Amino acid sequence: MAATDAPGLVLHPDAQIGAGVTFGAGVVVHAGVILGDGVSVQDHAILGKPIVLGPHSTASRDAPPPLRIGAGARICAGAILLAGATVGPDAIIGDQAYVRERSTIGTGTVVGQGSTVDNDTTIGDRVRIQSKVYLTAYMTIEDDVFVGPGATMTNDDAMGRNAPGTQLRGPTLRRACRIGGGATLVPGVVVGEEAFVAAGAVVTADVPPRAFVMGVPARRVREVGEADLIENFRG
Repeated sequence: MAATDAPGLVLHPDAQIGAGVTFGAGVVVHAGVILGDGVSVQDHAILGKPIVLGPHSTASRDAPPPLRIGAGARICAGAILLAGATVGPDAIIGDQAYVRERSTIGTGTVVGQGSTVDNDTTIGDRVRIQSKVYLTAYMTIEDDVFVGPGATMTNDDAMGRNAPGTQLRGPTLRRACRIGGGATLVPGVVVGEEAFVAAGAVVTADVPPRAFVMGVPARRVREVGEADLIENFRG
């Protein structure tokens, strides 16, 4: 059975709650939310928040599927997860993090404090998103990626002055690449597998696999060596 006696808990009767789920104080669970076994939801989190779109939003206005949170995931204090998002087993969504509709977060991935996962973004397994990162809409992050604190991803070259029907494009982060703190990535760039983007870099062009780039704009300075590949750091 789930523990549903937390003070101030608002639990919609249509929510599906697995065994051993725990709630903190002031949690709100909207209709249709699906929580797997052993999920932990801390104080004042909001799960399944309805979508609110501006008149010029490019996001879909179709009704999203339910919010799904996999077994053993932990949703920390004040996090807001919208209807239509999917959180994998054993993932952690940090304090005050914000996860939008049709985003997918993989198994064992961590989204840090105050970070945003925008709509229609896919994040793989074992990804580490540090604090106050902005992951824009329409981007892909593959397994084992690291994104440092305060990094910013963008998806709109025209900054809101696009022709009707223009499809925005976020960056793509390939497997096990690393993005340093405060880095900025422009729309549509691809950071290759095992590449390294130094802190504060501004990435305006694709980064080849295993390239080490730095600067404004980012330039390749060397290659990531064999000793630094992720396979050497598996537990």
